[in-house]
Amino acid sequence: MTVVELAPASLFDRLEPLLARVNKPIQYIGGEVNSVVKDWERTEVRWALMYPDAYEVGQPNQGIAILYEILNERDWICAERTFSIWPDLEALMREEGIGQFTLDAHRPVRAFDVLGVSFSTELGYTNLLNAIDLAGMPLHAADRTAADPIVLAGGHAAFNPEPIADFIDGAILGDGEVASLQVSELIRSWKREGRPGGRDELLVRLATSGVAYVPRFYDVGYLPDGRIAEVVPNRPGVPSRVHKHTLMDLDDWPYPKAPLVPVAETVHERYSVEVFRGCTRGCRFCQAGMITRPVRERGITTIGTMVEGGLRATGLEEVGLLSLSSADHSEIAEITTQLADRYEGTNVSLSLPSTRVDAFNIDLANELSRNGRRSGLTFAPEGGSERMRRVINKMVTEDDLIRTVAAAFASGWRQVKLYFMCGLPTETDEDVLAIADLAARVIETGREVSGTRDIRCTVSIGGFVPKPHTPFQWAAQASAETIDDRLGKLRDRIRADRRHGRAIGMRYHDGKPGIVEGLLSRGDRRVGRVIEAVWRAGGIFDGWSEHFSYERWAACAAEALAGTGVDVDWYTTRERDGDEVLPWDHLDAGLDRDWLWEDWQDSVGEVEVDDCRWTPCYDCGVCPTMGTETQIGPTGQSLLPIVAVRQG
Repeated sequence: MTVVELAPASLFDRLEPLLARVNKPIQYIGGEVNSVVKDWERTEVRWALMYPDAYEVGQPNQGIAILYEILNERDWICAERTFSIWPDLEALMREEGIGQFTLDAHRPVRAFDVLGVSFSTELGYTNLLNAIDLAGMPLHAADRTAADPIVLAGGHAAFNPEPIADFIDGAILGDGEVASLQVSELIRSWKREGRPGGRDELLVRLATSGVAYVPRFYDVGYLPDGRIAEVVPNRPGVPSRVHKHTLMDLDDWPYPKAPLVPVAETVHERYSVEVFRGCTRGCRFCQAGMITRPVRERGITTIGTMVEGGLRATGLEEVGLLSLSSADHSEIAEITTQLADRYEGTNVSLSLPSTRVDAFNIDLANELSRNGRRSGLTFAPEGGSERMRRVINKMVTEDDLIRTVAAAFASGWRQVKLYFMCGLPTETDEDVLAIADLAARVIETGREVSGTRDIRCTVSIGGFVPKPHTPFQWAAQASAETIDDRLGKLRDRIRADRRHGRAIGMRYHDGKPGIVEGLLSRGDRRVGRVIEAVWRAGGIFDGWSEHFSYERWAACAAEALAGTGVDVDWYTTRERDGDEVLPWDHLDAGLDRDWLWEDWQDSVGEVEVDDCRWTPCYDCGVCPTMGTETQIGPTGQSLLPIVAVRQG
């Protein structure tokens, strides 16, 4: 039997008088084009979808946009969005007793059935705790009642949810399109049956169905030296391993069709189309590539239809063709050429936010800049030396890069940006200093082929953080002192180059935020007490340098982990043995553990592994384990007949 649940009162009338007293009040207003406000009482399952960061960062998030549309297309589901509240408004809300609210109808988050949180990075964990508390919910999942939403984590950082196991009710691994609907069906059935067994029974259903990992139904045992002895289910019917979800036909799920148009400035303002999902390049540092296998391409006609509909629905003027390596799409030349033909003479521009050196060509670049928007080119060699690139399986040589930038500079480009990492396994000072030599060669090449000295190269460097479900999950993380020392030497080397140094820009972060990210990315349940202590000490918005405090994290970790036999170094700068039980071993991304270990050994031996899209299978395990397969073209289809879109 369906029971009509009365709609909660909107919080906007109480919120509005506060907005004149805060920075950027427009981000809390809502009312964006394509937003949805449903009749609460006509729906049965209600989701509050959260990206745990500010509106300007979270609004363009592709995952939230896709789930928002898919859920709201069902007339029995209501989905609204919520974002992290900046401290100025949060303080006023706490004074006035106003809880965490949704942007679409300003309803209290606590009134929803599900708080679904998408984590792109672990540095959003303290923002999750703040939102839960601001919503008026108990911080710990064990203390919540049927009156509280179930808190579900998703996104890449949910592939090791153990550090936040005390605060979430469940985690969904992998693709969320079908999984979110399965969760909704389970909740609808449970509610129609009269909510038998209360909250606990709902969580049992989520766990035994395999749709979500529910931490409370697993016990963790520890060895005397601090390592994990085992992670085992404590309820009958709960699986010993939880498998990721994989969507196998992206053409059947052409979302987002009509994403929301932001009312406030955001980090990206474009219509984004995911041209394919997954990556098998095999970069050993890349968690995203490993956990999203296999590769599944969208067809050219689906992409064309999505672009046409998305631009019409939003009025945006930039189209981002997204994936982990968009230029690897088997029909990327046809896609860019035909889209450029279709929108020539308009204000619509195309972009590939992610481009590999060895997949780039000047024809592709020219198509992307046909409408006159020619900005700098960005490439990611990742490692400074040839040896380092063999270690990380980034099969790009220095000559590959020089040939690519030479063609670009000869065709009129004047600046390139190069991304690198510092602190990679087996790295030496010489590997990092090689970045300066490579940048100098780029400048010299640009000057030669262009005939001008007006050439710029920016090197952007981040500290490497080992991630779960990658071959480097066993690696020791470089200390903050090591990172800072090597970056200082690199800066000095660039400054000392009188011929090229002024043309080379260097951007980098110090090593301390990476240590905190490393603690969170490979942490276990004991790290939850550190997260809680940091939040109670005022830690939020840890992804923002002006709010992040390494000293706060270090002090809280020392206190919270006292007496456990483990500390920050134990989680970060310690190398793991092959037989150690890792906190996420019971969570299955499809990758065979033995294959990952062998690839880790290959890394140390500087052995490269080919991309299985174009070679025979090399047994990573994903396809047989998940019942999936690599899906690539070419399809042979076309966007023709192309009708040029003219602006009147």
